Amino acid sequence: MRTLIFRTVAPYLTSLMMLFSIFVLLRGHNEPGGGFIGGLIAASALAIYGIAFGVSPVRRAIRFHPMAISGFGLLLAAIAGILSILSGVPYLTGLWVYPSIFGVELALSTPMLFDIGVYFVVLGAITSVALALEERERD
Repeated sequence: MRTLIFRTVAPYLTSLMMLFSIFVLLRGHNEPGGGFIGGLIAASALAIYGIAFGVSPVRRAIRFHPMAISGFGLLLAAIAGILSILSGVPYLTGLWVYPSIFGVELALSTPMLFDIGVYFVVLGAITSVALALEERERD
């Protein structure tokens, strides 16, 4: 399915989907959505790019092995829980801090860190599966 139209549209569609996945990730912190759905959208974007151009350009674009991305996400999710333990509350209890940067107060929390970790776990795992399937299809 490497038609000229698909190869022309795929980079724009991939970029738009990646941006939307970040929006869903950050929006889902307080509303429906979150890391899992955002990660699925991002993995779908990479799969579309892989269908259009092949597996090698996707691997060059993401720079890291997909399972390394997944492992990094798992580490972030674990850190979110460990921060709770270090604060003397049960594992994965939500903690918030409100630093002021350039006069703007930011609400940072361990649930947001956990959501970002889930985003990377889903992105890495689904991308790894999609790339493996695309490689087998070409054999």
